Amino acid sequence: MLIRPSMPRCVLTILSIFAVLTFCSISLRAQVAGASLTGTVKDSSGASIPNAQVVITDVDTGVTRNVATDAAGLYTAPNLLPGNYEVRATSTGFRTAVQKGITLTVGAQQVLDIAMQVGETSQTVEVTTETPTVELTSSTLSAQVNATTVRELPLNGCSWTDLTNLQPGVITAESHASGDPNRGYGAQVSISGARPQQNNYRVDGISINDYSNGGPGSVLGGNLGVDAIQEFSVLTTNYSAEYGKTSGGVVNAITRSGTNQFHGSVYEFLRNSALDARNPFDPAKIPPFRRNQFGASGGGPIRKDKTFIFGDFESIRQSLGTSVKDQVLAPAARTGLLFFPPPPPGGTQFPPGCVATSTANFCQVNLDPTVASYLALEPLPTPGTPINGNIGNFTRVGQVVVNENFFTFRADQKLSDKDSLFGTYSFDNSPLTQPDALGDVLQHAVSKRQIIALEESHIFSSTFVNTVRVGFNRSHATSAGGVSAINSAATDPALGWAPGEFATQAQVPGITLIGPGVGPPIYQFAWNAYQVYDDASWTRGLHTFKFGVGVERDQLNQITFTGDYFGRFFFGSIAGFLTNQPSRVRGVLPTLENPRYMRQTIVGSYFQEDWRFRSNLTFNLGLRYEMSTVPNETTGKQSNLPTITAAAPHLG
Repeated sequence: MLIRPSMPRCVLTILSIFAVLTFCSISLRAQVAGASLTGTVKDSSGASIPNAQVVITDVDTGVTRNVATDAAGLYTAPNLLPGNYEVRATSTGFRTAVQKGITLTVGAQQVLDIAMQVGETSQTVEVTTETPTVELTSSTLSAQVNATTVRELPLNGCSWTDLTNLQPGVITAESHASGDPNRGYGAQVSISGARPQQNNYRVDGISINDYSNGGPGSVLGGNLGVDAIQEFSVLTTNYSAEYGKTSGGVVNAITRSGTNQFHGSVYEFLRNSALDARNPFDPAKIPPFRRNQFGASGGGPIRKDKTFIFGDFESIRQSLGTSVKDQVLAPAARTGLLFFPPPPPGGTQFPPGCVATSTANFCQVNLDPTVASYLALEPLPTPGTPINGNIGNFTRVGQVVVNENFFTFRADQKLSDKDSLFGTYSFDNSPLTQPDALGDVLQHAVSKRQIIALEESHIFSSTFVNTVRVGFNRSHATSAGGVSAINSAATDPALGWAPGEFATQAQVPGITLIGPGVGPPIYQFAWNAYQVYDDASWTRGLHTFKFGVGVERDQLNQITFTGDYFGRFFFGSIAGFLTNQPSRVRGVLPTLENPRYMRQTIVGSYFQEDWRFRSNLTFNLGLRYEMSTVPNETTGKQSNLPTITAAAPHLG
């Protein structure tokens, strides 16, 4: 889906004005994934110190940022990589002030005021502090998931996005079951009551939503890369004008980078049926289950204080046995001998064409030869299970096999004191195979994703910083299609409804849908999102101005067969099915499949002002304008009715 229903006429205008008082305890999250540090430098009497030099050092990488205070003693350092920092302030006539233990989180705007004492610059006053828990600069409601939480909490499947459910205002809206590719494979969440398709997932400042605008995910519904995610935040409401492409919540993550020290890990997690309790719906013997999840990660310096790399590889090898219980025809019914209960007084017991037999409550219909051949797709009831009239139970265990491979790579480069650059590349491929409902066909589905992000930050002055990002998000997904026959009848062309096709589908009241045979997937999606952003931050006195633009070009290539090219025969009763008398037939000729090639562009711009009116009062003022073009289908297969009285639809 390319357009969200919440955007009337494809135009979205957001005007937000927030006043933040002293007791606000939430951090501001910026669209740029980096953090910001701001504050004032004062002497022991509380007077501001202008032109003080403030050096902000990333403890892990040694990368520094130099800024100076203005006439009001205010300094600002935007777009800092999240991590642990040391802040050093110097000024003529004052002792050097050093504050350690400063932790900056993803997208946070943290306030750190520095007090300096009169003395020689060679004298140092060192203070080890913790990041303030009371934030005075924003009205955004959000929650932070730090690096320790991401990597240390036990997660079934090691999907980092599962941690969003632990945050206030976030609930699971749709868990991953068999996977409906129309809604995407990722597990969906509702943030502050919004629909899952109204959220925006960002990694390193790039939107990674899938083709349905839902949460990203593999065929298992998760997102690997726990060791590759530094941390992330969940913005639930009142976020600033910097954010677009959403009317719900924002999940804002940043990948892990290398440091001046080499570090890494190797691991394997094992789950199998020997360690599991029996599901009450399982047979006496627990279905076989085996999952091996293993991986390795590592990072370090190429050039100390200059160039860093980090890489992560993760893999899942899973074979999950699932108990399946289907309703199938009883052995007698397969021969045309049907059971009917005694009718009410004055009623007719048997339907037309069903001849009474010597056995009470049973009648006989003439089994159609074509149906007799088609019943090769219908298994017999499992021996020992009860028969209910004309229907029995077929139970089996089907193995769902997934072999997923994920890797990501990040490189950071400090080009100069004014320029820094980083790039990330992620790849995830998760093919799945499983038998269909009746065990006739081996089905195959896939979710494949690629993400590229490249960001360059330039410091024009101590008060003006500009960041440019380009990104590419690609996802390819298919629904389960029959790739090979488990039952040879699934490739019998005599059972197809159209020339060249294999077994059609039969929908009969009371029993599990029969068919189809081997055939391609019903849905195929290929999604490309090309993204460019430019964000600037300018500090002037007590005012911090942020402004920027963003452009996203979306391409959705979709082949939809809707399942009707298999053909589907609808029967009003079991007797109608056995005598081959459908009530209706639905189908589309396989040669008439209708691919669509949709194109759309989203453009947004914003202006944000944070006015530190007083030390305990900050105003957040923002204006955003965002619009999306009318979706266009490149081959002219899209039409609409321009007016309610128009004589013909319009193409375009």
